Amino acid sequence: MFATPSATGTVPFGEHRTWYRVTGELDAGNPPLVVMHGGPGSTHDYLLSLTELAGQGWPVIHYDQLGNGASTHLPGRDADFWTVDLFLRELDNLLEHLGVADDYILFGQSWGGMLAAEHAVRQPAGLRGMVIANSPASMPLWRAEALRLRAGLPEALQEALNRHEATGAFDDPEYQHAMYAYYQRHVCRADPIPPEVMRTLMALGSDPTVYGTMNGPNDFTVIGTLRDWSVVDRLHAVEVPTLLISGRHDEATPATVQPFYDEIPDVSWEILENSSHMPHVEEPERFTEVMTEYLGSLG
Repeated sequence: MFATPSATGTVPFGEHRTWYRVTGELDAGNPPLVVMHGGPGSTHDYLLSLTELAGQGWPVIHYDQLGNGASTHLPGRDADFWTVDLFLRELDNLLEHLGVADDYILFGQSWGGMLAAEHAVRQPAGLRGMVIANSPASMPLWRAEALRLRAGLPEALQEALNRHEATGAFDDPEYQHAMYAYYQRHVCRADPIPPEVMRTLMALGSDPTVYGTMNGPNDFTVIGTLRDWSVVDRLHAVEVPTLLISGRHDEATPATVQPFYDEIPDVSWEILENSSHMPHVEEPERFTEVMTEYLGSLG
């Protein structure tokens, strides 16, 4: 279904290994698009449709961030280990090992977009452009909007969420049912869920170490170490052309994305009307059009 990779492998990251997948040729001319997945603690699989861009002359690099997928798993590490800085250092390490640190474009989805913004405000010399897809600029904004969105669920589902959260029974089937109803509205409206998305969900469920530590039990109960994260006051430092992508029904609501648009100097914003948190699988044709137009504008 997806383009065959031209290379796969791992690069050393301290005592650990980061797995990567390259589609297209890195020395073909255009800078590669480095794809940063969400979570934290997700995998690259659900973003494999971006390999289509390699056929248009843009090499694509996927990788699994430390803690999940084919990269090193570390279920015994505590919260102090799993930091934003850790994942920034992992990205820098990957760029250097693949020899692309002097010329690359970032695509970050959800948590990946938050991480991309953190990378960009440091003004790395080789960054040519950045796409932030379905990402909040502030977790306090995300948490406030999540409360608003869940208030739109049927009362019975809201009651189930509140009752089981009061006792910490996040694994109760009734709670899981209510959570899934939220996800169907605001995370992925594709029906059926694409296989590559299911692979990511299964991987996340098999090792929730990073997600549980940094986020919490689900997308609308953010009680982990990222609960107060924000990049808003540093976005003015972003120097590269930036594209924002979100869905009309996205859990990354316009209120959570707006600071990117307000503070990044060179920025544009596309809202896909029939999508929630995964426009790349919910409206793939329109998503590819938006991406192709942006990449072409970089020259």
